Amino acid sequence: MKTKIYYLTGTGNSLWVARTLARELGEVELASIADWRQGKRTIDSKVIGLVFPVHIWGVPRLILDFVKELKALQPDYVFAVAVNAGQVANTLGQLKKVLKKSGLNLSSGFEIKMPSNYIPWGGPGPKEKQKQRFASARKKISGIAAAIKAKNKGPVEKGPLWQRILFTLFYKMSFPHIPKMDRKFWVDEKCNQCSICSKVCPVENITLQEGKPTWNQRCEQCFACLQWCPQEAIQYGKKTPQYERYHHPEVKLNDVLKFSPSPK
Repeated sequence: MKTKIYYLTGTGNSLWVARTLARELGEVELASIADWRQGKRTIDSKVIGLVFPVHIWGVPRLILDFVKELKALQPDYVFAVAVNAGQVANTLGQLKKVLKKSGLNLSSGFEIKMPSNYIPWGGPGPKEKQKQRFASARKKISGIAAAIKAKNKGPVEKGPLWQRILFTLFYKMSFPHIPKMDRKFWVDEKCNQCSICSKVCPVENITLQEGKPTWNQRCEQCFACLQWCPQEAIQYGKKTPQYERYHHPEVKLNDVLKFSPSPK
């Protein structure tokens, strides 16, 4: 049975990592967590990889929901790649504990740094720095692939102690409130009612009312809606109108809309 990599992506960073890793590994099937959530995919492999973004210094809710389903399958080898903008904190340690509660083991866990898509704190940074991160990520993914092929097991990667303590606290305080953080989204006059925002949302949190998007308090804070809006009409808070939008340059809108691309 093939290795199966399940990915969660909003603006393409995690999809790009999953694709790149799949090419390095060979004989890998990619599957979207969003597809699984909608009942379009089943969990049916004994070697499973999880590639996902770090959300507020921890594991996204969709990944936690997905992990619950792994208990019945009891895979032989589980690996994870946590995609972040520089602060992985204790995300992989958290995931390891969650798996352990289900009688499972996170055999290996790695972090990959990519340009930030958390636009409330600014844009993704200069293009040159983005290119440097992409190059570093490619190199690291090659090493990750080698470790996975060898079925290596070992400690997961983590941030410094202060980060694990402080940011884990922030995560625990914020996690219950994440679904309702979509209250800060708003739409300006550039909206042309294209509905792309509703189509890219991995949790179907956006509905259209009189042609304009409305958020329904099931948010994951992935910012796919804002970052993929072709008119840049979706804003969050007061500062985002001045910030550059971002999605991974090798990931196209159609990749996110259809959710389940094959490695190229």
